[in-house]
Amino acid sequence: MIETHAHLYADKFDEDRAEMMERAMEVGVEKFYMPNIDHESIEPMLEVEAQFPTTIATMGVHPCSIEKHFEKQLYEIEDWLNKRKFVAVGEIGLDFYWDKSLMKEQKEALKIQIELAKKHQIPIILHCRDSFDETYEIVKEMKDDNLKGVFHCFTGNVEDAKKVIDLDFYLGIGGVVTFKNGGLAEHIPDIDINRIVLETDAPYLAPTPKRGKRNEPAFLDLIAQRIADLKQISKEELVKITSSNANQLFA
Repeated sequence: MIETHAHLYADKFDEDRAEMMERAMEVGVEKFYMPNIDHESIEPMLEVEAQFPTTIATMGVHPCSIEKHFEKQLYEIEDWLNKRKFVAVGEIGLDFYWDKSLMKEQKEALKIQIELAKKHQIPIILHCRDSFDETYEIVKEMKDDNLKGVFHCFTGNVEDAKKVIDLDFYLGIGGVVTFKNGGLAEHIPDIDINRIVLETDAPYLAPTPKRGKRNEPAFLDLIAQRIADLKQISKEELVKITSSNANQLFA
């Protein structure tokens, strides 16, 4: 299995990070992609990457970290992208759930970071909470042959999924697919399996029956099993396909 989205550097893992990684590898997680959040998370993220050879860092500023004067943060991101190789620009996007007062700044920051991804010819990891339509429109407008990526934590319907797939993007499916009233499970049978990648978003959004607890990559097993059941295929087949998808996404 490939974990395409986990914040393994989060302080919630400080007490047992090595054990947490061990548990994930025991259930078959072989690779872990870590999206950055802001300038403060860069150093801990790179420390985790140096400590665990199966972890891979990406570089970007999360929409909830975008402030009125966000330019300095983006200069730092650009500097890091020029300094060393990263596999993606992320986690970037729009989040209108908590605060809509910085919509303009979030949109501008997203566009700048998409341009950085195109320049470096690497994919983007998109966060779009309560902002799918706005995020989709920006990506559609800026799409060219140098732009690919994933809509992380996808919770939309079949029509939304088709829009994403038409952009040649992937859908990151996580714990929400296991929620009783999450609204996502009913759409999974009709979503192209060749565009699905697995993620936990650890330490957030733990799947059922771990809901309410700290999420961790070992729980990817529960997510994979649920999607496989909904697709009426074996978990082994599901893992094979989604891992191939993840390798293509980050190729």
